[in-house]
Amino acid sequence: MTAVVQTVTGAIAPEELGVTMPHEHLLLLNPSFVEPLEASERHRAYEPVSERNIEWVRQYWTSNVDNLKLYDEETAREEAAWYYRAGGDTLIDPTTRYIARDPRALVRISRGSGVRIVAGTGFYVAETHPPDMSSRSEEDLAAEMIGELTEGIDYTGVRAGFIGEIGCFWPLRDDERKVLRGAAMASIETGAAVMVHPGRHPDAPPEIVSILTEVGMPTDKIIMAHMDRTILEADAVLRFAESGCYMEYDLFGAETSMYPTVAERTPAGLVPSRPPGLSMISDAERLDWLDLLIEHGHAERLLISMDICTKHRLHRYGGHGYDHILENIVPWMRRRGTTEEVLRTLLVENPRRVFPMNAH
Repeated sequence: MTAVVQTVTGAIAPEELGVTMPHEHLLLLNPSFVEPLEASERHRAYEPVSERNIEWVRQYWTSNVDNLKLYDEETAREEAAWYYRAGGDTLIDPTTRYIARDPRALVRISRGSGVRIVAGTGFYVAETHPPDMSSRSEEDLAAEMIGELTEGIDYTGVRAGFIGEIGCFWPLRDDERKVLRGAAMASIETGAAVMVHPGRHPDAPPEIVSILTEVGMPTDKIIMAHMDRTILEADAVLRFAESGCYMEYDLFGAETSMYPTVAERTPAGLVPSRPPGLSMISDAERLDWLDLLIEHGHAERLLISMDICTKHRLHRYGGHGYDHILENIVPWMRRRGTTEEVLRTLLVENPRRVFPMNAH
């Protein structure tokens, strides 16, 4: 069966994919909002992002409502054009249903910027699921995803090109487990990759891979996102690498080492907290992890991206933009001794291997 990459403007041959960032949101309602803990800072949660508060927003990016809304199509087009001018060809957008996915706007952004865009299908974490999720079957969820991959999203005619990002909490909830199984069924039927947002625990990625493969999904179509905030011990990373799935180091540019306020599940429900042992690694440390995995022969299972999902990381608001890896990280990797062959593997060949699906 012929393999294609399904972009929002039509199917292309995998060879046309080019330089690819595999995890970037262009339009999104980021559901991560957690109101600040301190009364004296709660007013900041509802201010628009501006030069007056940008430093606070960078530090507490989950706690400003405006920062979590990527609604401006013109801004998205301009930001994608920055990436195109830096040498980027394709952006993979893992925004799913119910968090402001906009397939028609993605078509316009693609045509206006010159960047190919591949849209996702599926469901994010349980808090964003539809009210009837508990009554839906795995087969029903798979059928919805297959329809968006083969026929189009919501009668727009715009097809999704992969499954994800499928959102998971830690510990995994029943409906999230069901979505994973439905995603695996849809992948087996269509050949589409499944990208997963794992819960923040080192045991989460292995558990997710186990669920997907129990359904019969091959590991070379699994993309485990956010490795750079999930498994942070070398032995555990190398063990997980043996699974054969793609490991995505996709938080490049997120240089705030103190992890922002998160929602913690308690008997009383979700409450804001700042776990004392949770921190964000730097870009230099991300490159150290890549070097470790490359040295152990895993270059062909690595993907790199930035997961831009907030205003403060866009050029318009003083951020690094979608071109950060091409403009800043790639030159740095060259200075560190990364070969052109490895760079091409990470930026071109690996996306070209994992994102093709069956032609329909």
